[in-house]
This record gives sequence, structure tokens and C-alpha cells, in this order.
Amino acid sequence: MSEENVQVEAVENQADLDNIVSIKKGDTVKGTIVKIEDNQAIVSFGYKYDGIIPIRELSSVQVDNAADAVQIGQEVECRVVTIDDQNEKMVLSKRQIDSENAWEQLQAKLDSGEVFEVVVADVVKGGLVADVGTRGFIPASMVERHFVEDFSDYKGKTLRVKVKELDRENNKVILSQKDVLDQEFEANKSNIIANIQEGQEIDGTVQRLTQFGAFVDIGGVDGLVHVSELAWTHVEKPADVVQEGQSVRVKVLKVDPANGKISLSIKAAQPGPWDTAAGQFNIGDIVTGTVKRLVNFGAFVEIAAGVEGLVHISQIAHRHIGTPHEVLKEGQSVQVKILDLNVAEKRVSLSIKETEEAPAEAPKAEKQPRSSARAPREEIKLNNPNVSLSNEGMSFSLAEKFGDKLSKFKN
Repeated sequence: MSEENVQVEAVENQADLDNIVSIKKGDTVKGTIVKIEDNQAIVSFGYKYDGIIPIRELSSVQVDNAADAVQIGQEVECRVVTIDDQNEKMVLSKRQIDSENAWEQLQAKLDSGEVFEVVVADVVKGGLVADVGTRGFIPASMVERHFVEDFSDYKGKTLRVKVKELDRENNKVILSQKDVLDQEFEANKSNIIANIQEGQEIDGTVQRLTQFGAFVDIGGVDGLVHVSELAWTHVEKPADVVQEGQSVRVKVLKVDPANGKISLSIKAAQPGPWDTAAGQFNIGDIVTGTVKRLVNFGAFVEIAAGVEGLVHISQIAHRHIGTPHEVLKEGQSVQVKILDLNVAEKRVSLSIKETEEAPAEAPKAEKQPRSSARAPREEIKLNNPNVSLSNEGMSFSLAEKFGDKLSKFKN
């Protein structure tokens, strides 16, 4: 061996000797993962033997297998926990270095409001756990904008989060994905509201139902369809006509940018009952309807969903009635004849009695003969002896009755 080679080897041996001497408990070393076993990972960092990272020192959160925390070929920074050159055993901790570095990084993220990704390591009571160099906790209320009943399928998912709270003294890191989603929602909402127009028709998805209506997602922002705007017919509760997740066509009724509110209508985006009434009904048709309301002057009968007509009290029955309540009741099914139809004015005149045959008139009573035959005139006598009825006519002696009075006018 030449003198030059001897010198080079001596330098290399000296470098190795320096490495051996310089590494001690508490030191920080950098290396590469060269092997992964179930409960540990092997790290090569140029020392005379490799270091071991036990599974408990791989991550700040509990992992079931070392492969869940690191991969072969991954560069890692570790702290020397124990060193035993005699038995060529060195225990390292990736968790300690990650934790120390994490607090400074997390504080910077909190200050800047940075959005970053984390992988859900575990689902625990009250929320989710993620490894952010230290144990990060995402409370259930900060995972989504909506209520989530079961988080069992969230393990392994990647979430976009912000740092919500830091407490290094108590080793407390609170993360929130909801804050990220809320921020994006508001930005998207402002953009949609700025561009949406009243009268516009849009496809949407029913997000949630309430007693007073349904909230529909129209591209990242929710608008309210009041219960009165769900259908042309009367709706008791929204669940009777729509379901969560259902695709619907809506019409924009009103936009309120100041309050961020959008009023929508499902029924306005559909043909109204009166739009089809002209082709569905004709004057003279006899149809089946339902009595919806009774008033003093008649009855309102629904002949199609949303189409009501009036049966005037004079058209209810062939006989005279004082009020519609005498022969009808609400909810009753009746046959009606269409007397008049005016779609433009949304008016229909109906008749019940014209669907029924008029009752036959009662026969007139025959004239009864007088109790006794009329006596001949000459036989009829009045009680007054001065008056008699005969064929010769009525006669009496005027002279006898008024003679003394008439004599006064002769002069």
C-alpha cells in the first residue's frame, strides 16, 4: 500500500473515530430509514451500527404499525435516547425532535392563519387526532360545517385545517377544519350573491329541512325555500315533498347581499296548475272535485291541484237552501259541471245541480166541486125582503125605500 493510501485510510479512520466519540445521549442525528419492522424502524446515519426507533418514539400519536409512521428511504431527524456501544445498540426518538420543531412551526401557522393538511391518525371520543409533530386534536364540532353523527370512516382521511389554539405548557394543540370551510364558504357565497339575479332558475341540492322550509345548495351557497314555495298545493311539512340530498330546480325570488340571504322557490320553477288548466278542462265538462271551503254565498271546490272553482249557492241544489252547510261539508267529493273557465283571471264557475236530474214536479191538486149545486136564481132569496134574485133580475121598490127622499129633488 502506498504512503498516500495509508494517509487517506488514516484520515477516514480518524473521521470514524470522531463520529464515535462525538455521539452521545441527547444528541441529534440525521439518517435514513433502511428497514421497517412491526414495532420499530431501523435508521442508518453513518455510524458503525444502525439506530433503532421504537414504535412509541416514531410519532406523537398512537400508531398500530411502524409503517403507519415512516417509509423506507425517508430521511428523519432523531434524538439519541440511549447508546450502548458494547452491545451495538442505540435507541433513537423521532417523536422528541418532531415535537420540539412542531411548536415553533405551529405558532407560526397560528399567527399567519395558514391552512395545511393533516392525516387523521385516530378517531377518539369527542373528535379526531392528527400527528402535527405533537398530538393535534380536532373537536367534533370543528370537523365539518354540518353535524356528523359517526366519524368512524374519517381515520386515514386528509383534512385541511388551521391552528385554533396552542398551549405548550399543557401540550395542547387544537385544530379546526370547520374554520377553513367557513372561510371558503363565505368567500364563495359573496361571489355567488354578487352574480346571482332575481328571476334566475338554478339547479340545486336539498341540504337540510326545517319546520319552515328547506335549505338548498345552489353551487356552494344555501338559499331558503319557504314551506309556502315548495309546491303549488298546501304543504304541512317540507319532508312531505322533498328529501335531503334531492336534486331540485329553483327560481331565485329575492337576493339580500347585505344579510347574505337568498330566497328561492321550487314551485315557481314548475308549471303552475293554471298553466295546464286550459288544456285540461273545457266548459261543459263534468269532473270530480273536493269541497275545500264553505262560505255563505257558496262552496269552493278543487278540481285539480291548485285549481279551485266556485259553486254559487244557487248552483248547489235544485231546491232552495239557506246556506251551503245544509248539503255540503269540507272534504266531501262532489261531481261538478264547468260553467265558465277564465285561465287568465284564474277563475272557474261550477255547478253541482247541473250534474243531477231535477226532481219531478208534484202533480197539481184537482179542483174540488163545491159542496152544493148552485140553486136557480129565482130560488135564491136574501134576508132583505126588499131584494130578490130572479130571471127578471134584481128589483125592489125604490119608491117604497127612497120615495120620500126623492120627492125633494122633483122641484
